[in-house]
Amino acid sequence: MARLYVLLFLAQIVLAVCALISCLSAEEGQIRALPRIAWVLIILFFPLVGSIAWFIAGREPGTATRTAWPSGNGSTDRQPRRPLAPDDDPEFLRSVQDRTRQQDQELFRRWEEDLRRREDDLRRRDGDPPREGDRPEV
Repeated sequence: MARLYVLLFLAQIVLAVCALISCLSAEEGQIRALPRIAWVLIILFFPLVGSIAWFIAGREPGTATRTAWPSGNGSTDRQPRRPLAPDDDPEFLRSVQDRTRQQDQELFRRWEEDLRRREDDLRRRDGDPPREGDRPEV
């Protein structure tokens, strides 16, 4: 019999902790009947009754965080998706790739110009004629 009391006591504590977490993490629009602080005090002072009251009357129905099961047509009955983090947003990643590609092309173009200028400077110093296709300096 003592084991049953211990088990019921532990179940009451777990229920109270779950109710407190649910109450404290609920948004203001999801709390009904009483202010949040009143619900917290009720759950703390009357753990079993307060926890059950919170889950029945304290929060809006359907506010539990559940994942929707896909329906037969492949769609889910979820709320609209939240904005993605930048590293998960395909459009943002595409813009970063495009910007990186443009920067790489600009850097490559500058390196080629610098290489041509250095080659021309070396040829002038050595007295060699400019390469074919190069414009003579005026």
